[in-house]
Amino acid sequence: MAEEKPLRAVARPFVAHGPSGVSVRDRLKGLTSGDELVLRLIGEHMGRLASLDLARRVREGADHSSQTWAARKRELTAMSSSRWAGSVTSGTHDQWGLSRRTQWQHLQRLDAGIRTVRHRLSLPVGEKGSRGKPGGYRSKHEWFVKTRRLAILETESERVRAEREAGKVSVVRGGRRLLNTRHNLDAAGLTEQQWRQRWEAARWFLTADGESGKRYGNETIRVTPDGEISIKLPAPLAHHANAEHGRYVLASRVSFPHRGDQWRDRVETNRSVAYRIHHDTTTGRWYLDASWTRKDLPVVPLDALRAGGAIGVDTNADHLAAWRLDEHGNPMGAPRRFDYDLSGSVSHRDAQLRHALTRLLSWARATGVRAIAIEDLDFQDSKTREKHGRKKKFRQLINGIPTGKLRARLLSMCAEAGIGVIAVDPAYTSIWGAEHWQKPLTGTHRRTTRHAAASVAIGRRALGHPIRRRTTPPRQHQSDAGGHRSAQAGPGDRRHEGTRPRVVGPRTRSVGAERGRNAATQPIQDRSGWAQDQLFDLHDHF
Repeated sequence: MAEEKPLRAVARPFVAHGPSGVSVRDRLKGLTSGDELVLRLIGEHMGRLASLDLARRVREGADHSSQTWAARKRELTAMSSSRWAGSVTSGTHDQWGLSRRTQWQHLQRLDAGIRTVRHRLSLPVGEKGSRGKPGGYRSKHEWFVKTRRLAILETESERVRAEREAGKVSVVRGGRRLLNTRHNLDAAGLTEQQWRQRWEAARWFLTADGESGKRYGNETIRVTPDGEISIKLPAPLAHHANAEHGRYVLASRVSFPHRGDQWRDRVETNRSVAYRIHHDTTTGRWYLDASWTRKDLPVVPLDALRAGGAIGVDTNADHLAAWRLDEHGNPMGAPRRFDYDLSGSVSHRDAQLRHALTRLLSWARATGVRAIAIEDLDFQDSKTREKHGRKKKFRQLINGIPTGKLRARLLSMCAEAGIGVIAVDPAYTSIWGAEHWQKPLTGTHRRTTRHAAASVAIGRRALGHPIRRRTTPPRQHQSDAGGHRSAQAGPGDRRHEGTRPRVVGPRTRSVGAERGRNAATQPIQDRSGWAQDQLFDLHDHF
């Protein structure tokens, strides 16, 4: 008999925290040719300084300290201003830290691939896997090719590990994807001039960090409550100023239709607001982004979110499967499916996710549910070809699920809607959901999918209930040795579960067929406790 695979421990559900910041955008309309010229000059000048500062930070590596940071900032201040220099060094620090974390994740993926290939090479050719572990390779040719693959992975791992120990990272200002597009202009449908415009615009630096206590929350890029924009020019560009104190006032005004009241409250009270000016070379439009942090956000306890039930959501490559559950874990109504198409451009994919989540939140508000349950997915360990071998379609399916973007977008939208998000462990939700809920929830006019059953399992786990349904007790343990019960009584129920339903046919040898029609309303016979009580009542009455 085959030994059963041990189950891994399932983590407890938890309330996911909302976003720590807010970002809004508005278009800069009505810019003059002089305004655009000044913006280009500022972007090019500060972008060049940001590139030099980032290159110096990468060369420093592990020798970086607060003294070297201060020295870099002093050199940038002479060529711009103290606040522009602070924004540049802060952006450099954030970009270097992001590259450092990405380097660590890449190293972890390489080590996971090396372990998998070594394990499969140690097995005989053609041996099948067992207990969740992959087996040997199918042929000697594949085994030989994987030995070369192992050498490549080990070499790459040694190189990345040495760079990490030395504090060296690889960073491309403007984006590595856009840089590689330069060698595939025909496939991208771009000319060299169009690519050059995008590359230069991506490397501009027009970002200013906010500062609380200063006028309107930002001294570098200042936006008044009525939407007037003025920029503190760097020292070499001070001769382009059209206002006092070396400032340039743009002809455009902004209003921020989305969250404009929140932004206006901050600038009127001189709280920090960070701004970023962005140029879209495809449409030729300019935009202004305003962002600020959100502190002291209210965190609703898990028990309070569970009180009104929840909506379990199963994330898939092309849709969200959702089902509403009450506080006891029982599915209510019909399941919902929210489709999205993740093909095309980045903006199209983001819009598809936003529209699907908008429909999900509209349904949640209509039902009055206070929480949405979703799996805490992370497919970083499952995207390598070393783990799944020739299962190319399965790897493409995993890569197609937007786990990170979906989670960030859902947390942001739920925070604004006042709905909590409960994250659960994704272990066995699809398997147990299909095993315990797909068939019972399938009816004559409704076919329950595996994904809908998984959403029920996710919702029950978020509510603190086991995924498995309460099964029917054995025949010898049921009432009358094969009677009426279909589920066990609860721990608080005593003596009986309720009125017995009518059973067609003879129930005992002394009662014939169709004789138990009124059994539920007839007085109980031959029960000493009940009979004595009735006799005492009759005696007192007479």
